[in-house]
Amino acid sequence: MSPTAEEPEAGGRGRSLPPPERATGRGAAGGGGMPPWLPRAMVLAFVLLGCFRLAGWAFGQLTALLLNVLIAFFLALAMEPAVDWLAVRGLRRGPATGLVFLGVLAAVVGFLAALGSVLADQITRIIENLPSYVDDVVDWINRNFDTELSAGRLQDGVLHSDWVRKYLQENAGNVWGLSATVLGGVFQLLTILLFAFYLTADGPRLRRALCSVLPPARQAEVLRAWEIAVLKTGGYLYSRGVMALVSGLSHFVFLEVLGVPYAPALALWVGVVSQFVPTVGTYLAGALPMLLAFAQDPWSALWVLCFVVLYQQFENYLLQPRITARTVDIHPAVAFGSVVAGTALMGVPGALIAVPATATLQAFLGAYVRRYDVTDPRVQGQPRRSRRVRWPWRRS
Repeated sequence: MSPTAEEPEAGGRGRSLPPPERATGRGAAGGGGMPPWLPRAMVLAFVLLGCFRLAGWAFGQLTALLLNVLIAFFLALAMEPAVDWLAVRGLRRGPATGLVFLGVLAAVVGFLAALGSVLADQITRIIENLPSYVDDVVDWINRNFDTELSAGRLQDGVLHSDWVRKYLQENAGNVWGLSATVLGGVFQLLTILLFAFYLTADGPRLRRALCSVLPPARQAEVLRAWEIAVLKTGGYLYSRGVMALVSGLSHFVFLEVLGVPYAPALALWVGVVSQFVPTVGTYLAGALPMLLAFAQDPWSALWVLCFVVLYQQFENYLLQPRITARTVDIHPAVAFGSVVAGTALMGVPGALIAVPATATLQAFLGAYVRRYDVTDPRVQGQPRRSRRVRWPWRRS
């Protein structure tokens, strides 16, 4: 009989040892050592974490640049129809882009010059009439409160007071901060214009470069999306420009008849601000003409307020639906929500590009989302007929 694992062998060598795996219970590694894959996994995790932190830091530093590029992209989309129109008629794309840019800059400079003339004249008048305003206020206080204030002593006391001198000393350093802010704004504007110029002038080349890395089916989708974006953005600015022209002419005629000073500049202000400043543009546009009319005659300010309200109703219910029906067909609630969302995400630039971006997305989804006919009368606004209830104790 051969010896088994439980019986001692002949020769008295004792019991045989169990297998190492059963004895230790720790596998081939033995000794409780670290698995060979763990150091590499830890190094890879640290590398990925470092890359993620580096990408987040880089994105935070480049957020302003990316926002400028996005604004320039929508500006290029808005100008591309005009550039294409000039290019079809034989003008090279670079000079055509420069010509369109000069036209846009001339319009902006003209608007700012007209508005600046009004503000400069009003500020000059206020400074010239300030002593008489102070005298009138002092006389009114003396009559109603039995005081003996003097405008000269009051002026000397304010100008030579310690708190004025301290305030000027503390805020003298803010001039450099204001200068840096102005220079930063000018640099940001030049950056946007530069990117917009290159995106407009090299639009076809950019599309070819983008489509060259995509399969043919994807190329068609990208080109379709690009065409929709150009159509909706250009249509948005076109419709706003037409409504600004109609609004400016209407307010100019009314202000001229009413005798409000600076009627051409105020009409230009109302037309541009009411159409291109989202949500609050109408209220900002009507405030300045009302203020100047009130300085002339309070009743004139009331008439201006009535005209602004009536024209706004005419524009909302008659003019705007006819102009924007084929360009930017977007519900007013959706437009308002998009403006609020754009403002929350990107501030004032987000509010300006929110409506064309939403219209582009809506048109793109409408081209690919399949729609079905609705047959339920409740959805169409018709009440559903209620069935007649037969009670068991009533005869039919």
